[in-house]
Amino acid sequence: MQTKIVYSLLAGTLLFFSVLSCKQTPTNGNEPTQTNDSTVATHRLPSPEWTRNATIYEVNVRQFSEEGTFKAVEQQLTRLREMGVDILWLMPIHPISKENLQGTAGNPYAVEDYKAVNPEYGTMADFKAFVKQAHDLGMHVILDWVPNHTGRSHSWVKQHPDWYTKINGKLSAPIDDQGRVTNRPDVVDLNYQNPELRAAMIDAMQFWIRECDVDGYRCEVAGFVPDDFWAELRPKLDRIKPVFMLAEWEDKPEHFKECFNMNYGWSAFQLMQQIAKGKRPATALDSLLAHNKQRFPPWYYQMHFTQNHDENAWTGTGSELFGNGIDAFTVLAFTFDGMPLVYNGMESNLSKRLKFYEKDPIYWGNYAKAEFYKTLLTLKHRNRALWNGQAGGELMKIPTEKDDKVYAFYRKQDNDQIVVIVNLSPTPQTIRLNGDGFEGVFTEVFSREPAELRNSLTFALKPWEYKVYTN
Repeated sequence: MQTKIVYSLLAGTLLFFSVLSCKQTPTNGNEPTQTNDSTVATHRLPSPEWTRNATIYEVNVRQFSEEGTFKAVEQQLTRLREMGVDILWLMPIHPISKENLQGTAGNPYAVEDYKAVNPEYGTMADFKAFVKQAHDLGMHVILDWVPNHTGRSHSWVKQHPDWYTKINGKLSAPIDDQGRVTNRPDVVDLNYQNPELRAAMIDAMQFWIRECDVDGYRCEVAGFVPDDFWAELRPKLDRIKPVFMLAEWEDKPEHFKECFNMNYGWSAFQLMQQIAKGKRPATALDSLLAHNKQRFPPWYYQMHFTQNHDENAWTGTGSELFGNGIDAFTVLAFTFDGMPLVYNGMESNLSKRLKFYEKDPIYWGNYAKAEFYKTLLTLKHRNRALWNGQAGGELMKIPTEKDDKVYAFYRKQDNDQIVVIVNLSPTPQTIRLNGDGFEGVFTEVFSREPAELRNSLTFALKPWEYKVYTN
């Protein structure tokens, strides 16, 4: 269990408080795996039927349009549905704390009221209408939830100061994985040793399901919140309706037992960047898969991505992170062993870092990449081999004699099959497909050309070229 432990250290008159938290360090796929059998999940959590072949799309409401409102996003729902989006993940929709405001627009993760909507985005009625429209189109809505801390002007700060972590009698900013107080002046750390705080947090999360019919949550820094809280929360949400839960965390296998259906594929994301820069061979993906298979329960799956709000704002755009290989790595991420994420704007070739604390609308243009994403997301829906977790097929490597540069694999489920071949290098590669299990007559999904695949078949691949075959 993740707990917050107080250490009394006398250094002059200083009393230092630290948090013993083990925030994940993304693996590169080569580290030895240590599995504690007492913490590995032993049974599968319930998961709504609609998640089996679902895709996910992150909505930054503030930047999605010039208006920055629920209604403006709602006007685009039909387009998103036609592109193949199933789950709409909305960044925090709550009022933003004004104390120690970051930038001019503020930090959406500095929540002022867990049971209200940001008035800049619209009204509660507007949000309910948004959810209903999404449901009518066959989509589902999950909210970004910030359980580890609140904004400094949250009502709990004055009404319930004992719900917060304190150092020298003063409220503390969130504490990092080294036990150090972070430089985050607009938020304060919550104390989950207080049972009243736990009850209030559960009540707030139940509120949005009961009142607005939302379908689940993406939970910010889920590993900083005690495991037993998540175990307590999940059945109380499922009693209202079956929910889908995404953990913003990676290295906690027990999360798949206690609360969450999916976690973050950060290790794959960071490894793909290293491969794109020529710092790691494509074979490192095999090591990562083996590592994940050993540390997670059989039904695990991860969210795979080449962009999200954090990476886009603080690390770089797709082209900054992956160069000319951005499409190749997107194809890999979207056909790998998890659920693919589209960050808003990617379908218009998002080429700027969206500012985090300011108004900075997406330039949509002509949706130049929409057909690219529609092809991948439609394939996800139709081909059972690509479905999520145990509903899909296991990823099986195809040796190519150029495995350090080219990654080839197939997946099968029932009568469905895909074969994916991606040149993950900036140089042309001539390869030969070896082995068996992947043979058959297919259609390449982007060119729509037929092809017969078999052992010893030779391919000449251009730099960053990809081919995706479906039967």
